[in-house]
Amino acid sequence: MPPTQAESVIKNIIREIGQECAAHGEIASETVVAFMVKAVVLDPSNGFNMDRTLIKSDVQKLVKLCVARLLDSKNPSLDTIKMQVYFDMNYTSREDFLEEHHRVLESRLSAVSREITDNRACAREELESLYRKIVSYVLLRSGLGSPTDIKIVREATAALQSVFPQAELGTFLTLGKKDKERQLKELTMIVTGIRLFNRDCGKGGEGIDDLPAILHEAIPATTQHIDSQLQIAQEQAFRYTAILEKVMNNPLLAKELESYMLKEALYNIRQYEIFLQTVLPIFIALASLWMSFQDETVLISVLSNLTTNLELFLGTHELLFPEKVIQALLDGVTVKSDVFRIKEHIEERVHLPDFRKLDWLFPETTANFDKLVIQYRGFCGYTFASTDGLLLPGNPTIGILKYKEKYYTFNTRDAAHSFAENPEHYINLIKERAKKNAELIQLLELHQQFETLIPYSQMRDVDKHYIKPITKCENSTQTDTHILPPTTVRSYEWNEWELRRKAIRLANLRQKITHSVQTDFSHMRRENSSQVYPLKSVSTQSMREGSTGVPRPQIFIAGLRGGPSKKTHGVKVNLTRAVDET
Repeated sequence: MPPTQAESVIKNIIREIGQECAAHGEIASETVVAFMVKAVVLDPSNGFNMDRTLIKSDVQKLVKLCVARLLDSKNPSLDTIKMQVYFDMNYTSREDFLEEHHRVLESRLSAVSREITDNRACAREELESLYRKIVSYVLLRSGLGSPTDIKIVREATAALQSVFPQAELGTFLTLGKKDKERQLKELTMIVTGIRLFNRDCGKGGEGIDDLPAILHEAIPATTQHIDSQLQIAQEQAFRYTAILEKVMNNPLLAKELESYMLKEALYNIRQYEIFLQTVLPIFIALASLWMSFQDETVLISVLSNLTTNLELFLGTHELLFPEKVIQALLDGVTVKSDVFRIKEHIEERVHLPDFRKLDWLFPETTANFDKLVIQYRGFCGYTFASTDGLLLPGNPTIGILKYKEKYYTFNTRDAAHSFAENPEHYINLIKERAKKNAELIQLLELHQQFETLIPYSQMRDVDKHYIKPITKCENSTQTDTHILPPTTVRSYEWNEWELRRKAIRLANLRQKITHSVQTDFSHMRRENSSQVYPLKSVSTQSMREGSTGVPRPQIFIAGLRGGPSKKTHGVKVNLTRAVDET
C-alpha cells in the first residue's frame, strides 16, 4: 500500500474511533486515539499481523478493541496513556518555552515595529502620532501595563521624554531600519528601568504588578504541593511494589488480584512520580531565580537610596544661583548641549602629516574605538589647561591622541594641534590646576598623578579597566565563484586509469603496419627499422597451488565512548588468531 494511501486509511480509522467514543459520551483527542491504535496493534494477544495489509474485518476488530479500551473508566493503563500524551503535548523545557515566548512576542510586535520603522512623518501631527506609537511599542514590549490605560500611557510618556524627547524624532527618522529597531529595544529597557525605579520610590509604577509578592506566595505553595504529591505517589508505589512481591510467591493470590490490574496501577503511579520529578527541578531553579530577584530588589533599593541622598548635595546651587541670577547671566548667550558642540566640529579631522611621530586613532582604523579609556573623562585637556579650568567635551571623531599609552580627545582640531605640539606642558598645567581644586582629582580621574592621595587598597585597581586599541584586524574579500559562463569540455577526462586506457589504445600497433622508405639522401647514412607487436607471454598452470598465510592483526579498544564517570577507561583487546589456527 502506498504511504499516502496508508496514511489516509489510518486517519479514517482514528476518525471513526473518535466518533464512536463521542457517541458514548467520551471525548478522546486524536493523539490519544492514535496512541491507542498503536498500542492495540502492537499487542500480540490481539492477533494483528504487521507484515500484511489490514482487511475490512481487521479494521472493524481494531476499531472495536480501541473503543472498548478508551471507554474503560477503570483502566490504569488508559490513564497512563492519557497522562503521557498530555505531558508530551504541554511540557517544554525552560529554554524552549522562553524561545517560543520571545518568538510570539516578536511576531506580535512586528506590525507595530514596522509602522514605526517605515514611517516617513513630516508634519507636526504625523510626528506626534509617531511618538505615541513609540510609547505603545514600549508598553507592549515591556508588558508592564496596558497601552489603552491613560494613566499608564502618561507615565510611560514622561519616562520616555526624559531620555528621548520628541525633538529627537528627526534624528531617529534618518536612521536605517536595523538601527531604528535596535534603538526601540534600548528605549524599552531604559523606560522600563525608570518605571520600576519610580515604583520602588513610590512615585509611579502604575499598572505594574507586585511581582515579588506574587512569587513570594506562589513559589513556596507550588513547591510544597509538588513535594507532598511526590511523597504520596512514592508511598503508593512502594505499597504496590510490596504487594506484587507477595503475589509472586502466592499463585492463588495472583489469580485473585488479576482483575485489579495491580501492575498497570504501579505503572501509572510510577509515571506520575517521574513527571513530578521532571517538573520539580524547574521550580527549584525558579526559586533560585526568585532569590536572585530578591538580590536585585535589594540592589534597586540601595540605588534608590543612593540617588535620593545624592540630591542632598545639590543645595548650594539654589542658594548661590537662583533662577533670577541665572537668567540675568544668560542674557544674550546661546546655551549649547554637549551633543551640539560635538556636531559643530563633526567634519574636522587631524592632519596626520603634521604629526608623523605621534599616534592618532580614528573610528575606521581602530576596532575597539568606542571602548578606549579616555583621559580626563573625555573632556578636552587643552581647553581645560588653556582656559584655567573650563570643561568642554572632547570629540573622538576629530582623532584620539595616543601619548605614553594614554588617550586624549579634544573639542576642536586646533585644540588637538596645540596640545600635540607640547603634551607635557598641558598635562603639567592640568596637574597644577588640580592641586588648587582637589575635587578635580576624582572628577578628571587624576589618581595616577596623585598616588599619595589614593588608599593603598585601591592602588591595584587604578589600571583595572585599561583597554589597548586594536588598530589591526582581519579583513577578507569575496569574489564570484564563476565569473565566466560555464563551458563543458567533452574530451576532458579526470580518471587516471581512463587516461591510461586511452594511451594504450593509441599505442596499440597490433593492427598497424610500419612503412619505411629509403631515399637517395638517406642511403647509407642512417639505419631504418620496423616496429612490430611483441610476442604474447605464455604460461602454464600446475594442478596444485601451495601458499602460506600470516594471520591478520585484529586489535580493538573498548570504552572510548565513556560512561557514567567523567574519566574514560580504555580496555585493549587482542583478537588476532594464532598462526597454527589459520
